[in-house]
Amino acid sequence: MEEKKEKNFEEIISEAKTYLDTRVEYTRLFFIKRASKLFADIVTTAVVVVCFVLAFLLGTITLALYLASVLNSATAGFGVVALIYLLIAVVVFLAKDKFIEKAIVNFTIRKYFNKLEEEEEEDEQKV
Repeated sequence: MEEKKEKNFEEIISEAKTYLDTRVEYTRLFFIKRASKLFADIVTTAVVVVCFVLAFLLGTITLALYLASVLNSATAGFGVVALIYLLIAVVVFLAKDKFIEKAIVNFTIRKYFNKLEEEEEEDEQKV
């Protein structure tokens, strides 16, 4: 009887070690999956931001050169574009507390929870 209890205890210890090893491996793979998704999201967002910035800068230069030809003065063309950006900056500064910050926070939260929901659906489909 004593040997049977000892054997059962050894089996329990062995199964517990196997379970613990499996949980550690699962946790490691889970974090690798999360990190790789985060990295992919950061890279794609960075590429999109760089493309928008380049398009914005080239569009600004194009607008300034067009206004320079209309006004017959390069200084006036680039000055008008600078005044437009100054006006936009003042409007954004005055509206940031009421509208812009709330919209950005809501967008970010919505995007985060949508991604969590998609991941949960993927996990449910696998099971």
